[in-house]
Amino acid sequence: MQIPTFDDVEAAARRIAPYIHRTPVLTSSFLNRLTGAELFFKCENFQKAGAFKVRGACNAVFGLSDEKAAKGVATHSSGNHALSLSYAAGRRGIPCHVVMPRTAPQAKKDAVIGYGGMITECEPSTSSREAVFAEVEARTGAEFVHPYNDPRVIAGQGTCSLELNAQVPGLDAVIAPIGGGGMVSGTCLTLSTIAPGVKIYAAEPEQADDAYRSFKAGHIIADDAPVTVADGLKVPLKELTWHFVSNHVTDILTASEQEIIDAMKLTWARMKIVIEASCAVPLATILKNREVFAGKRVGVIITGGNVDLDKLPWIKG
Repeated sequence: MQIPTFDDVEAAARRIAPYIHRTPVLTSSFLNRLTGAELFFKCENFQKAGAFKVRGACNAVFGLSDEKAAKGVATHSSGNHALSLSYAAGRRGIPCHVVMPRTAPQAKKDAVIGYGGMITECEPSTSSREAVFAEVEARTGAEFVHPYNDPRVIAGQGTCSLELNAQVPGLDAVIAPIGGGGMVSGTCLTLSTIAPGVKIYAAEPEQADDAYRSFKAGHIIADDAPVTVADGLKVPLKELTWHFVSNHVTDILTASEQEIIDAMKLTWARMKIVIEASCAVPLATILKNREVFAGKRVGVIITGGNVDLDKLPWIKG
């Protein structure tokens, strides 16, 4: 298992600079009053392809030799990594093969196709995803870029908190959503090196709380097919992300489905920005655990904004 280093994060920042946005940090005096903390929202919903995952995807794609790149790249993903890898592959002019659950949001499928990615559908479980992917990989010979258990991807995601630390010095804590743990791992990698005093929290849905249970148990516990409105957070930790989570995360906090939906709606209403349900989990957990964050300067990573506008979770259809 190759563990990425901070040198890899700095190299990634240089490699991906032409292909990504340096995303803004927004604040809300209303949410500061509500939580009793100073919140700084790192808005990766304004990133290329609408998600932070473009960082890791670009680092992987543009780090390939011409020989490897010629066969293209392949991955399995419920959405944001799929469309991010499709974006990166399109910028390099190489094929991208994606295995997606048939239940993935149509907005994310449309984005993959729009960027030139080729979709093969699977059932909405980790086991089906990996079995179908094995067939696609064997057929195409493409380079596998795992959504999060890949040192190139984690180093790329680490560039987000590299920017955040420069934009907002003196943070007490940073919180990000956790599914497979790519963003949290990149955050751990960067901040443990350049700002070791910053506490790192992960936020997870109660209905997909395998990272929380893993953290408490001291070893990986994987759920196969959890059901949650936070569709980007259904996948389990793997050995590479577990390395960072188990060594550097202060705590993992959880929120109920209703708390996630309420935090998502509150963000739309008060900040006037489009965020996914997965990105609302950190705010939901801050609201639920005010005593942990009160009086602190907290970086909140908003991981993406690819929402199916016809299926907003607070509208009962």
